[in-house]
Amino acid sequence: METKYIFVTGGVVSSLGKGIISASIGKLLQARGYKVTIQKFDPYINIDPGTLNPYEHGECYVTADGFETDLDLGHYERFTGIHTTRNNSITTGRIYKTVIDRERHGDYLGKTIQVVPHITDEIKHRMLRERPRVGGGTPGMGLDEGFDFIITEVGGTIGDIESAPFMEAIRQLRYQLGRNAVCVHLTYVPYLKAADELKTKPTQHSVKELQGMGIQPDILVLRTERHLDDTMRMKVASFCNVDLECVVQSEDLPSIYEVPVNMQHQGLDAAIMRKIGIPVGETPAMKPWRDFLDKQRNATREVHIGLVGKYDLQDAYKSIRESLNLAGIYNDVKARLHFVNSEEITKQNVAEKLKGLAGVVICPGFGSRGIEGKIIAAEYTRTNDIPTFGICLGMQMMVIEFARNVLGYTDANSMEFATNTQHPSPTTQHPVIDMMEEQKTITEMGGTMRLGAYECELVKGSRAYEAYGGETLIKERHRHRYEFNNQYQKQYEAAGMKCVGINPDANLVEIVEIPEKRWYIGTQFHPEYSSTVLNPHPLFMSFIGECKN
Repeated sequence: METKYIFVTGGVVSSLGKGIISASIGKLLQARGYKVTIQKFDPYINIDPGTLNPYEHGECYVTADGFETDLDLGHYERFTGIHTTRNNSITTGRIYKTVIDRERHGDYLGKTIQVVPHITDEIKHRMLRERPRVGGGTPGMGLDEGFDFIITEVGGTIGDIESAPFMEAIRQLRYQLGRNAVCVHLTYVPYLKAADELKTKPTQHSVKELQGMGIQPDILVLRTERHLDDTMRMKVASFCNVDLECVVQSEDLPSIYEVPVNMQHQGLDAAIMRKIGIPVGETPAMKPWRDFLDKQRNATREVHIGLVGKYDLQDAYKSIRESLNLAGIYNDVKARLHFVNSEEITKQNVAEKLKGLAGVVICPGFGSRGIEGKIIAAEYTRTNDIPTFGICLGMQMMVIEFARNVLGYTDANSMEFATNTQHPSPTTQHPVIDMMEEQKTITEMGGTMRLGAYECELVKGSRAYEAYGGETLIKERHRHRYEFNNQYQKQYEAAGMKCVGINPDANLVEIVEIPEKRWYIGTQFHPEYSSTVLNPHPLFMSFIGECKN
């Protein structure tokens, strides 16, 4: 069948959950047997979120092909199980850079470059996922991947100056694609406690703003904290020129994973099918998803897990949090997560900070802030045999702690922290974490990163090998620039910290563990990027399994 396009926009306020709604639509269409992909268009001018502070933008998600993206792609993958790529995350910065590079190359033959048509044409090209241009000419229609549905979420809120070119591109595509395109608009219906009333006026103004841009939404999804009766839905439908059956409410739910089933119950997928002109057919049972929700509801016993990190923000460790929650559900427990600020950890208070925790995750990150606290936490959990999972920088802190307190290298450190611009000479004689040799001459921001999926060979009989179900070759995603220094491998192995995961191409250490401990494993990669609702990551499953004992 011809590819169908679904555009998801938001109004009234940001952070309504466009990403969750987009992922839910994708899941519902998959349940009907369609091949789906979801992409995010962000209005900011950064090329990607890779250099953004987590406090600004939350977690930076990494695709298997090594592209740093918005955290919503994590929702897309966790809900649908699809593997996104660099083509699924587009920013205004990438759009403008492509057009400017093409202009510098002479592809426009001296024409004046303007927002319309050149910027909007490039946006349309990306939204359609057309085959790449040849020689800068007009792209050929048709899709390399053969998707049945392409869902496009546009970041920001209707009316934002930054979003205007994206809205114009959608307006043009709606006209060009006809019935093959549907616009889903997510808005907010606030509840005024003093008046004891739900107010639809913000939604009406948001739709009016969208209509002023030449776009009539086909379907409205109303975020609400209170149930909307049919009278209120009819009011919205009448004022916004939308069919009543296409006014869907998205009430607050105990879990984001209940949203797809709720949207199915509200008839969102059926409304999309009718608008596009496809027979609705039977409602999919979605049995695996509903089985998961049953497990989630029945998982009442709590297991308390500490997240030792420096970003006191829920979205900063979004994928780790969701991976722990999913692993908890499949272990029939509820993972109760507690953030522990590593900047506040000292040798004197570490016992109090980590008191009552069944397990500890030493979180990833960049920069020297909070590093010593992570090292102190790693020592405490190691010496007190508390299950510990170190991820990326967390793994490196476990390695440094072991060198200082077991190998006796009291000045052991990472070269990331042992040198700086004021003091370029190393301040350690034992750089147990160092940069790969070929990266030391690269100066461009982000250029020294090892990004994307790399293979890892597991040592048979190790705890990691058992967690992966006896697999010997795995593939996991990375986002870092410093590595375990192989010059020290023999010393670590002899003292009890085993290197049980090795990259076969570069001989880089990917996993360390201490077998004599209950569960003490560090991974240089980010396993949280590969954990999905229906396939929780084996390392998180193993970790929570030990924590609940």
